[in-house]
Amino acid sequence: MIKLILYIYFPFSGQLKTDTWCSSGGLLVDGNLISTGGFQGGANTVRYLDMCPTCNWREYPSALSAPRWYSTQAQLADGRMIVIGGRAAPSFEYIPQEGKSNAKPFFFDFLKQTTDPDENNLYPFVFLSPDKNVFVFANNRSVLLNPDTNTVVKEFPVLPGGHRNYPASGMAVLLPLEAVVDAEVLVCGGSAHIDSYTLASKDMFYEALQDCGRLQITKPRPNWRRELMPTARIMGDMLLLPTGAVLMINGAIRGASGWGFAREPNLTPVLFDYKAVDKSHLFKELNPTTIPRMYHSTSVVLPDNRVLVAGSNTNNGYIYDAMFPTELRVEKFSPPYFDPSRADKKPKIVDGGCPKELKYGQEFTVKVELNENKVSTKNFQVTMYVPAFTTHGVAMNQRLIKLFVKDSVKVGEGRYDVTCNAPPSTAVAPEGYFLLSVVYYKLRLPSAAVWVQLKN
Repeated sequence: MIKLILYIYFPFSGQLKTDTWCSSGGLLVDGNLISTGGFQGGANTVRYLDMCPTCNWREYPSALSAPRWYSTQAQLADGRMIVIGGRAAPSFEYIPQEGKSNAKPFFFDFLKQTTDPDENNLYPFVFLSPDKNVFVFANNRSVLLNPDTNTVVKEFPVLPGGHRNYPASGMAVLLPLEAVVDAEVLVCGGSAHIDSYTLASKDMFYEALQDCGRLQITKPRPNWRRELMPTARIMGDMLLLPTGAVLMINGAIRGASGWGFAREPNLTPVLFDYKAVDKSHLFKELNPTTIPRMYHSTSVVLPDNRVLVAGSNTNNGYIYDAMFPTELRVEKFSPPYFDPSRADKKPKIVDGGCPKELKYGQEFTVKVELNENKVSTKNFQVTMYVPAFTTHGVAMNQRLIKLFVKDSVKVGEGRYDVTCNAPPSTAVAPEGYFLLSVVYYKLRLPSAAVWVQLKN
């Protein structure tokens, strides 16, 4: 179900001086925003915005040593932020201390090797691996980068089928992390054609890829496993829901990223259950929208576990009489766990019933209201979600951790104390703010989330 929102009001009057077009970003340990790169005069900029209605931007236009336009930013296990790639920038660097500037970047031959005449390796997919290394995917190849030695320590097999990064824009997630389970990356969509961008500029629109690749990146010798989506998709978003399911939304069926370079909007969201044993249940198509969400669209998971969907501008400027007009309407998408017939079975975290701060490995209790008389411990799941900086199909820093649930005790009519353990290390979950939800796993129903801060 999709609900249309007429407007959103932001009580903020700060004004940027540098260009953030096609930039990157994420949240710091204290929950404040840090943004990097952008267009022209903004390409070498690092920006900070604190959490208050009257706070203004702090901008450092020469903080980065290389221009970062279409680059990806990610948080590391030690709290540092790495920024990788960008147009004409086959390199990476770490965001310096506020007010400081980097002297030079680290050359990254992998990005030079993966570029082609249409580029197809911008906005690389970047995930922190539980072994503290950084997984980087560009075009159709991927490596593990050691951020302590700044060297590639592993190269993975090529993902067959085509090209997966901007402008042949596929989508990717690190699947939910669980104890004693290998970390797995999912990459979907993109284009089979190396020249999809060039030919789209000449009004030839190739059909996008319909397949996905799954790779267990912590295995000694992993290989890609192929899955097939219900429909082809390019320029889509992939989001991790609190139940552990993956939502695929937005994008098109033909063409490439760029102004006017795509056709046939993909209006139908898809739910991917990566744990389904029966392959016929891996993908489920959901109710479609009526609003095309093409180039420059975005989406993000909200604390109530709905999904905010916005944007779509395939034009150079605000144009309203084009084939796909500049889109100013905003929607909220309600995943299947908002089915009204099951609303009375959704768990609720009691006000003040969860610690606001957690330490690594800490045992803690969440107080839950659930309209069920008897619920076994195995039917309680607790998840912690890192909110993403989402742009151009890349959900930077997105991460979902399934906590170990030790016990659950019924303490009253429809009231339970659920005891679990915080994540074990910063490699599994870097320090910062998370959205914590309790899931009634029998019916895949999550509570609304509460904010918690994980600190050493």
